[in-house]
Amino acid sequence: MYQVLYRKWRPQTFSDVVGQEHVTASLCGAVKSGRLSHAYLFTGSRGTGKTSCAKILAKAVNCEHPVDGNPCNACPTCRGIDDGSILDVIEIDAASNNGVDNIRDLREEANYTPTHAKYRVYIIDEVHMLSTGAFNALLKTLEEPPEHVKFILATTEVHKLPSTILSRCQRFDFKRIEPKDIAARLAYVAGQESIPLTEEGAMLIARISDGAMRDALSLLDRCAAYGKEITEEVVSDAAGLAGREHLFRLTDAVSAGDSARALSLIDELYNNACNMERLVADLISHFRNMMIARSVSNYPDLIVCPKSELEQIYTQAQKFTLGRILSAMDVLNDAAFRLKGGANRRATVEMAVLRLCSPQLDTDTSALLARIAELERKLENGIVPASVKQDSKPAEPASSQTVAPAAQKPVQPPQAAERPVQNPAAPTSVPASPAKPANAQPNGDVVFDKWNEALERLARIDRPVLTHMTDSKAIIRGEFLLIQTTNPLLGEFLKTGSHANCIARAVYDVTGKRYKLGIFNTPAQAQTAAPKKDPLENLLHRAENLGVQVVEQ
Repeated sequence: MYQVLYRKWRPQTFSDVVGQEHVTASLCGAVKSGRLSHAYLFTGSRGTGKTSCAKILAKAVNCEHPVDGNPCNACPTCRGIDDGSILDVIEIDAASNNGVDNIRDLREEANYTPTHAKYRVYIIDEVHMLSTGAFNALLKTLEEPPEHVKFILATTEVHKLPSTILSRCQRFDFKRIEPKDIAARLAYVAGQESIPLTEEGAMLIARISDGAMRDALSLLDRCAAYGKEITEEVVSDAAGLAGREHLFRLTDAVSAGDSARALSLIDELYNNACNMERLVADLISHFRNMMIARSVSNYPDLIVCPKSELEQIYTQAQKFTLGRILSAMDVLNDAAFRLKGGANRRATVEMAVLRLCSPQLDTDTSALLARIAELERKLENGIVPASVKQDSKPAEPASSQTVAPAAQKPVQPPQAAERPVQNPAAPTSVPASPAKPANAQPNGDVVFDKWNEALERLARIDRPVLTHMTDSKAIIRGEFLLIQTTNPLLGEFLKTGSHANCIARAVYDVTGKRYKLGIFNTPAQAQTAAPKKDPLENLLHRAENLGVQVVEQ
């Protein structure tokens, strides 16, 4: 009779356990020295070796001829425990035996001495499933068991155990097994079973199994049923990773903002009996892969997919900003939650996809931040919105009426910018490229036509000051760069040397020339900027500027 691989290749000694050296070394040492605890707690995710180590420990403490802390697996006791003929090692599934009566029966049996072995060993799997009454019934026996009794508790959810139980056990934490260790074990098992397994196929199985050796062996068993060499393609097909072209097509529609194409794809999937919950889950996983590809350089190690898809995921991720990807994941997670109680699952998915295609339909904070990030990405790529293009036109000559002609004494910039801003980080090899004189004004001033480029650069190095430079322009007068803005707070920001340095650096990066900075105010701005001596009069003046009617009484 055929035996599945994860049962056939269950570890028989501590040295066979893969990826848990910190646990097996301690248990081996305890068996060799005889310093055995009366209760052990094994915790960790599924398939990491908790139950296997519990069975090995049960054999090791009862073995007639232990070898360096490992059971010999040859003596009658070891063979009897393996085949189940010795009943002194009892396995209990707490998921189905979680009542008070079950634990009371255990307490009564524990008083009897073992019939064949040295110790009566109780292995309680999924111990967190015990009821509160059952835990209370177990507590006293667990604290002071008879000399001939050992308890081994195993759980995947240790946080559900009472602290009174935890304090009475010697705890061992099983970690997820590294993919390279799983792949090596799979290659060994495949070699013993004459299963043709490629190195790439073994690594993909290891990554899909998410640190669980049992899951990896089960997937290897499934792939072996294909009856051919187990490659990446075979593993992808067996694991359900194949046939995901619709995810890339749907994501392309989202990146292009093509709502019609996205809804057509959903209609096609729905008519082909695609499960809407599975579709949303797959989209979340796909956007998660793009998030990883957008965030870290070693993304191939963190994304579980065939190598043929990695480049496609990376290329698609470049079409989104990280903010938009995170916002999309929030929308999809919200849709997944709504699907559980929604009346029309198809409509729920369509609503979510429409929000992804048209971010302006979503007004929460994450969506707004994603829209801002998308605008910044377009600016960095040279795609300037229409409003910015209009602002980049040369300043009207009317502004020159408020500035002294070039022949007169030059206008002095604010105190914080009287000296040139030194930028030690600026490269010395960049050649100077003075502003083009094509936009020269009658008084000799030159409109700085690279101001939008400087603002794009400033957005990367000093975003706070950029918020005070909306609708701003700049002119060049000799060695001074004068900023014309309607925001009176910009001058205060320039008094902070760090902000002035960042502006000067942004200008240097696009021109290769250093300028002194100053504020270029019109007479109206100078008048509104002058504070009134009387605070109440100043308040009234500000109210009038805002169009607020003040009635005297």
